[in-house]
Amino acid sequence: MVTTYGEHDVEEAMSHFRLEMDAGISLVGVLPGIYPEWLGSRRFTDSCGCRFPYVVGEMARGISSVQMVVASVRAGFVAFFGSGGLRPHIVADAIDEITQAVGSDTAWGANLIHSPDRPDRESAMVDLFLRKGVRRVSASAFMGLSKDLVRYAAKGLSRDANGNVVRQNHVFAKISRAEVAEPFMRPPPAGLLRELVAAGEISHEEAEIQATLPVAEFVTVESDSGGHTDNRPLASLFPVIADLRERIVQKHNYRRPIQLGAAGGLGTPAGVASAFGLGADYVLVGSANQSAVESGLSEVGRAMLCEAGIADVTMAPASDMFELGVKVQVLKRGTMFAVKAQRLYDLFRRHETIDAFSSKDREWLEKQVLREGFETAWSKIVEYRRKSDPTFAVATDKTPRQKMAQVFRYFLFMGSQWAREGIEDRRADFQIWCGPAMGAFNDWVQDSFLEPAENRTVEQIGLNLLEGAAHVTRAQQLGNLGMRVPQHLWAYRPQPLCLGYAASVQ
Repeated sequence: MVTTYGEHDVEEAMSHFRLEMDAGISLVGVLPGIYPEWLGSRRFTDSCGCRFPYVVGEMARGISSVQMVVASVRAGFVAFFGSGGLRPHIVADAIDEITQAVGSDTAWGANLIHSPDRPDRESAMVDLFLRKGVRRVSASAFMGLSKDLVRYAAKGLSRDANGNVVRQNHVFAKISRAEVAEPFMRPPPAGLLRELVAAGEISHEEAEIQATLPVAEFVTVESDSGGHTDNRPLASLFPVIADLRERIVQKHNYRRPIQLGAAGGLGTPAGVASAFGLGADYVLVGSANQSAVESGLSEVGRAMLCEAGIADVTMAPASDMFELGVKVQVLKRGTMFAVKAQRLYDLFRRHETIDAFSSKDREWLEKQVLREGFETAWSKIVEYRRKSDPTFAVATDKTPRQKMAQVFRYFLFMGSQWAREGIEDRRADFQIWCGPAMGAFNDWVQDSFLEPAENRTVEQIGLNLLEGAAHVTRAQQLGNLGMRVPQHLWAYRPQPLCLGYAASVQ
C-alpha cells in the first residue's frame, strides 16, 4: 500500500508504519503531502512575495480592474492591472487606489502593451510607472525590445554590499514565439544601452549592470489565449522555450534563473496541473477571471462568458494592429462582432478609399456598423485625436486609405467599450476577448457553486484551480508508482475555500 502524509507528519507516518507491519501489511512507500503553494517554484513565491505560484493576468482597458488586483493580492496571488488601452491619468488614479489598498511593495503590477503606431504612449506609460513606483510590468504584444521597455528594466539597478544585484523593476514578458522570447532572455544590445545613457535616461552603473542581466527574469509562455494569440498548444510551445532558456542561461552564466510561466488554455485543474508538469514556475490565468465579479467587464458581458462553450471563440481583426492584419481571439457566441470585423478588413484590403465602395457596402457600413455617416464618424475621431496629437488630422486627411482604416478601427475599439459598459443596444457588436479556456472552465464548474456568475470571485476561481491541480497531481503521482488509481480521484469538484485552509492533498 501507499500512504501519504504532510510535510511535518513524520511521527504519524512512523506510527502507521509500525501498525501496518504488525498487521502483516506491506508498506510500499510514504509520500509527503502536496500543498497548492508548492505546485510551481518556491523561487517564484519568494521573489514575488506571494503565497501561490498563480498570476491573475492583465486584461486590457481595465477588465483586470483595481478591485480584481486588490482581491488577488489579498488572496496570495500576483496580479496585473489591465492598463493597456487606458489614458495615463486613469492608470495613475488606479495605481493610487491599489497602492492605498495593498501597498506599493506587494505582489502586483500593471500592463505595458506595445504600441508600434504610438510610441509616445509607451514612453508616457513607462514614465508613469517609474514615477509611481510600479515594480512589475507585464509586457504584451511586443515583437521585439523597445527603448522604453529596456529603460524600465534597467532603472534602479544597483549592487548591495556583497556585490549582489538588486533589481527594482521586474519585467514579465508575455511571449508565444521563440524568436520573440530570445531578446527578452538576453541582455539588451550594447548600442541601446549607450543610447539610453547618452540621453540621461539611465546611469552608467545601471547600464553596466543591465548588460549582465536578461531584460526579463520572468517569461510567460502564452499558448491559445484570449486576445492577441498565436493559438499554439502549450505542450508544444513550452518545451521549446524552456530549452531556449537553458541555453541562454548557460551562455551568459546568469547568477539568477529566468523563471518561466505558462498561460493560455488554463481553465481547469487538469490544465493547471499539466502546466506545472511541463515545468512552469507559475501559471497565469486570464479568460476565466474575466467572468469574475471583480472584472471590469459589464454584467451582461460576464453573463455571456458564463454561457460560452469550448468552441464558442473565433479570431477577429485587432483594433490596435488592424492594417497589419493581426487578429485577436474573441467570444463568438451571442455577438456578431467577429463577422463584421472581418468584413471590414476585407473591404479595407480591396479598396483604397471609401468612395470606391459599392452602394450596398456603403449602406451596410453606415447603417449596420457605424450607425452614422462615415464623415460623422471621422469627425469624432479627429476631435478625439487632436487632444493628444495636433498633427493627426492634417496627416491623415492626405491618405484616404488611412482615414478609412481609422474609422474601421474606431468600430473595433468601441466593440470592447460597449462590452465593458454593457450597452444593450450594441450587444451584437460586443468585442469580448476570450480563449477556449473559458468554455473548459464553464464545463468544469457546471452544477457547482461556481456556476452562477455571482459566485465567481477571483479568489474562489484561483483557489479551486490550484486545489484541484494538487488533486490531479497526486493522482498522477500514484499512477506513476504503479497504483491503480480510481477514476473519481482524478476529478475535483469546486467547493468554497477560505484562505486559512492549509491541509495538504493526501
